[in-house]
Amino acid sequence: MSETTIVQVRDVPAEAVETLKARASRKGQSLTAYLRELILEEASLPELEEVMDQLAEDEPIDYTAEDLREFMADRRR
Repeated sequence: MSETTIVQVRDVPAEAVETLKARASRKGQSLTAYLRELILEEASLPELEEVMDQLAEDEPIDYTAEDLREFMADRRR
């Protein structure tokens, strides 16, 4: 298992905490487990700048208007 760190967040409005507790409860989780899941999910997502940098490095894809129409028609089936 990897090393972990304790994180403390101050000045969170009570209403926000109650909302998060309710969401955690609906998922059958403790508030701690729910917040850990949110933090890990957020940390796993690339930032917009990283995505845009990667897109700039990718080779362009050639397509026609007909290709787009076919793609849209296929998704409706």
